[in-house]
Amino acid sequence: MNTVQGNSTSDADASPYDFSVRNLWKVFGAGADKIVSDETYKGQSAAQILEETGCVTALRDISFDVPKGEVFVIMGLSGSGKSTLVRCLTRLIEPTAGQVLLEGQDIMGLGPKGLREVRRRKVSMVFQHFGLLPFRSVRDNIAFGLEIRGIGTAERYARAQEVIDLVGLQGYESRFPDQLSGGMQQRVGLARALASDPDVLLFDEPFSALDPLIRRDMQDEVIRLQKDMGKTMVIVTHDLSEALKLGDRILIMRNGELVQIGTGEEIVGAPADEYVADFVSDVPRTRVLTLAWVHSEVPEGLPGDGPSLPATTIIADAIPVVLGSTVPVRVVDKGEVIGVVDRDTILRELAGVKPPIPQQGEHTADRHSV
Repeated sequence: MNTVQGNSTSDADASPYDFSVRNLWKVFGAGADKIVSDETYKGQSAAQILEETGCVTALRDISFDVPKGEVFVIMGLSGSGKSTLVRCLTRLIEPTAGQVLLEGQDIMGLGPKGLREVRRRKVSMVFQHFGLLPFRSVRDNIAFGLEIRGIGTAERYARAQEVIDLVGLQGYESRFPDQLSGGMQQRVGLARALASDPDVLLFDEPFSALDPLIRRDMQDEVIRLQKDMGKTMVIVTHDLSEALKLGDRILIMRNGELVQIGTGEEIVGAPADEYVADFVSDVPRTRVLTLAWVHSEVPEGLPGDGPSLPATTIIADAIPVVLGSTVPVRVVDKGEVIGVVDRDTILRELAGVKPPIPQQGEHTADRHSV
């Protein structure tokens, strides 16, 4: 791995996380530091702080970790702070308080030179608006970051061609941005980010400007690239279906605050509050949750020769087996029977019967765990 201003490779490699964020605040306006340090503001809402001080609390005491190789999705409604958060990860926006650790090193202590190295070599960002250089060819747009780093023409073109092949832009090397479709332009933006071989890729609503079919293709492309390259990815989106498709884990924000972190299953199966429940209300639970979420205890006298399914089986995939069986179906995890599912279980899920939502202030610790 590359090192940044005095941080040894062994120190960086010692951290299991690419990003660790601790107590991160971003307040816009005069007297921002006071908002963070003054206890009188701790219990006030963002709207109350704005009315009293004129300051906008964009991020409020955010903490989380992103393990190496994870696809971590940040989502929320417009104005929730998700784009501010992802920009704070490389100090494109300066946090008001808190820590942002990149591979164990707090980038808040880096000077301009160190930050440039982070942005050139370790973290690349793909924006909603592609920002392609209109008078440069596809090849030169992709190689631009390498050119800035002083890499020679032959080497940077060779690297550009590697990622051109990787993202499916063969034959478009000499085209200019205005000769490409929106989807092709997004591929150029993605290829440019990959060309510098960063440890982490940050995406800020990268596909929201694309039509649905191209958007789906680009989502599939990101999944394929992550599988092939194993890159850590942090993706900002307001689209829950996109978050569930791409994310290993999802962070949901509201008014600058962290509401819930979890896998897609955890967020759909156990929403932290009514806000999250509203987010996932239209998600078909049977296509997200596994049998691990819905099994019941093994009844006495269960026949020993009945069917069984892994606990990781999606409920929708289990429907033919469960409805076709005259006895409850065993749910197996690591070789052990942990419960059963029967027709009533499946019918409840198909009818959309959901567990009660915790009331405000009743969040369990694991729903906010980092």
